Amino acid sequence: MSDIQEPGAQALFDKFGTYILPGRVADPLRGLAEAQEAERIGLGTVWISERYATKEPAVLAGAVSQLTKKVRIGATMYITVRNPVVTASVANLMQALTGDRFRLLLARGVASHLATLGSPPITFERLKDGIDIIRRLWAGETVNYDGILGKYPAVQLTDRYTGPTPSISFTAIGPKSLAFAGEYCDGVLLHPFLTTEGVRKSAKIVHDAAEKAGRDPKSVRIFHNIIVAPDLDKDEEDAVVGGRAITYFQVPVYGEQLAEMNGWDTGPLTTMRNHPQFAALGGKLADQGFTRAQLVEVSRSLPHWWYEQGAAIGTAAQCASTLCDFLDAGADEIVLHGSAPAQMGPLTTELRKELVKRGAK
Repeated sequence: MSDIQEPGAQALFDKFGTYILPGRVADPLRGLAEAQEAERIGLGTVWISERYATKEPAVLAGAVSQLTKKVRIGATMYITVRNPVVTASVANLMQALTGDRFRLLLARGVASHLATLGSPPITFERLKDGIDIIRRLWAGETVNYDGILGKYPAVQLTDRYTGPTPSISFTAIGPKSLAFAGEYCDGVLLHPFLTTEGVRKSAKIVHDAAEKAGRDPKSVRIFHNIIVAPDLDKDEEDAVVGGRAITYFQVPVYGEQLAEMNGWDTGPLTTMRNHPQFAALGGKLADQGFTRAQLVEVSRSLPHWWYEQGAAIGTAAQCASTLCDFLDAGADEIVLHGSAPAQMGPLTTELRKELVKRGAK
């Protein structure tokens, strides 16, 4: 890892992290090397999404915990797929294994995809009850619960780790999800392809909801997930940015919420979703049927300026400036996504310079 005393290095560690294993995964071992590289180049957090079976977050987080020393580890989990005692146990054990470096990230997912797993939709009621159960288990309670999540007569964490509890963050796009995070969570992860104005509006909704609930608005951390393509050749940039964008904008409701938060016309979404390439999907999500490289042609049906405003594209220096603009718009921490840590070394160098230029120590 780079010297923490280097100008801008502490700010980089505090304010920037990265997803490992972005997209579909054939070789999960690659993610372990990516986590080590992320720590080496000075990033402060590695994030792991939930995709079965080669991107199972509990297993990967455990492996990463033993290969890193300082980097924080965030793992995404669905509240309805695991029994709450399992989720609470994983997070509690990860705190013990990492020396309190673990973060729990809850996501709503896509209802149609969850249905294929036999999971009910992840509603706010299910989330609220799940978060409450997990926190009570971390506090050492024996929980007797009979409600929307099921019936748990006497769940507890036996021989639990009694150190600091992990933070709980929530992925959110629309106003209701953002307000829920402000009211109940320690942080919120904003969705890729929000503009700086979209981030500013989202952060305000979160903070207003926290204040209304009697919480300190500043206690709810704003994470923003941004697709980055620093110094990539054109084909790779198109796949990383455009191909990735389609996997988000194709999803009904998600695409509309992103466009509306940004103040964009939603008309291009219809054009994109009617692309002939999607005809054979039978309603499946794009990333279940295609790799990001296979979605490049579809990506050209959306305005290119959507990508320019919602992602970080260009030279490493240009990307660094764009990313810091999102910090200025209200993000507390940026989650770099799309490119792999091995492609980000020059970017982190430029980020340190840009952070110092903007007043960081």
